[in-house]
Amino acid sequence: MKLKNWIYTAALGAAISIGSVHTSDAQVAQDRYFRALGTPHNPKVQVSWNRYHTNLALEEIMKDMAKKHPNLVKLESIGKSYQGNDIWVLTVTDFNHGKADEKPAMWIDGNIHSNEIQGTEFTLYTAWYLAEMYGDLDFITELLKDKTFYIAPTINPDAHDYFIKEANTQNSPRSGMIVLDNDGDGLAGEDPFDDLNGDGHITFMIRKSPTGRFVKDQMDPRKLIMVAADEQGEYEMLGYEGIDRDGDGEVNEDGIGYYDPNRDWGWNWQPDYVQRGAWKYPFSVPENRAVMEFVMKHPNIAGAQSYHNYGGMILRGPGAEEDLGTYNASDVRIYDAIAKKGEEFMPGYKYLVVYKDLYSVFGGQLDWFYGGRGIFTYSNELMTSYLYFHENAGRNNQDEQMKVDRYLTFGDAFVDWEEYDHPQYGRIEIGGFKKNFGRLHPGFLMEQDAHRNSAFTILHGYHTPKLSVSDVKETDLGGGLKEVVATVYNERLIPTHSSQDLKYKIARPDYVSISGAKVVAGFVVESEDFKKYKEQKVDPEKIHVDNIPGMGAVKVRWIISGGGNYSINVDSEKGGKASWKK
Repeated sequence: MKLKNWIYTAALGAAISIGSVHTSDAQVAQDRYFRALGTPHNPKVQVSWNRYHTNLALEEIMKDMAKKHPNLVKLESIGKSYQGNDIWVLTVTDFNHGKADEKPAMWIDGNIHSNEIQGTEFTLYTAWYLAEMYGDLDFITELLKDKTFYIAPTINPDAHDYFIKEANTQNSPRSGMIVLDNDGDGLAGEDPFDDLNGDGHITFMIRKSPTGRFVKDQMDPRKLIMVAADEQGEYEMLGYEGIDRDGDGEVNEDGIGYYDPNRDWGWNWQPDYVQRGAWKYPFSVPENRAVMEFVMKHPNIAGAQSYHNYGGMILRGPGAEEDLGTYNASDVRIYDAIAKKGEEFMPGYKYLVVYKDLYSVFGGQLDWFYGGRGIFTYSNELMTSYLYFHENAGRNNQDEQMKVDRYLTFGDAFVDWEEYDHPQYGRIEIGGFKKNFGRLHPGFLMEQDAHRNSAFTILHGYHTPKLSVSDVKETDLGGGLKEVVATVYNERLIPTHSSQDLKYKIARPDYVSISGAKVVAGFVVESEDFKKYKEQKVDPEKIHVDNIPGMGAVKVRWIISGGGNYSINVDSEKGGKASWKK
């Protein structure tokens, strides 16, 4: 067999040269792969979406995206965390078609709770997918011409890496890295977790005891079973592995903590004695303050999405029943329409209301975005056990967890029980499920769920306002005067001003202007059929419109003199721009 005269470069994206013949990237991909539907065939940025990335890896990927897609992706730090890490935001849009801050925008963030790290991956996947599919899918191409996506993969970078690199449970830490006196003894952080067996996970301690209430399952000795009320057990549960460092009779009670970044937002905030985790005052957490300041500087943000775990939920506010009146019925209909569509293509996910279906939350991010800024906002609780066997067993179903570990992760999720000489408890056993099981997706489920959740945020982004001047009628009134009536149509579900926005005048009115003609008078048309108009006597050439409803229109009317070739322009903070020329 003859040696082929081909020279393959190590990087997939590089061209293949054969003398004077050049093979394109697309041809290389065609030779090697068969394209799967809905997926980048030959991505410029190669990322494996079946694992979790540290801050270092995240930064490398984001910088690579900005480098490989300079007309679609910009990267900036919007502030510093408590420990001085950058809080990165990717701006994804077609920068060749309009300014990013003049288009309707979506804000997407993840990982406000440090143990909820798949939110980071899902937000980053969304940015990657949008950039890589631009030019290949007409829908994505047109979307990025019309819209802007501000994407913050982690808004808790300090504890993001702490959860990954240090020994933790599935549930800790939720906070950032500010060390507080959790147990109220005057000392801060003196009794954190202790990884006794050095495996990087904080699992459980058990001990044989004549008064124990548990036995090991004879069919599967990893599994502890509670005995009947009238039966004697063999083991007692001692809690998470650790030692009592400060001699107060408690283990692991004063580690990183305890404040909750999702109780720190400036809407319906309550102090710590009412809302546990609230800490000092609204936006006392520096990471949240950086996000708040960015949002305040970008009034074009019309929709928002945050990612948490666990439970397979699409959540909207209010967080507390006391705030029920904030959510106007007309806005709720829009929330319902988008979320119920999301339920259809996100198996196992349910659309819920925080206060009614979960518990009361004061000072939550979800409510600040909507209540404080009038932005339609969802919070998705990622991962649900339904994804394993398409059954609704629930996260704490031990039988299902053991079945997952046996048949899908082949023992990788569980630390087998091992004896250990504890300085306070004596002879114990340490074992249990690892920190990256339960709340977090195993690798084989990540990309599918990332894509489905990204599709939901893309749907939301699509339904931020899209304005057009759909009709212009001109009538000769005689005496050199003309009547011009323009219809401004919103082609999407979300209005240019939510009810909350209108109630508190959060954003300025929308402007509809005419230029190239002398304006005698200007009006908002309240009823064209009944000739009902509301005159704007000051600056009539620029009509102030309170709101352009979703899937609806407003009409404006001018009386002009002369007027050969004139143009009409629409300028909305959340709705973007539109124009018409005669």
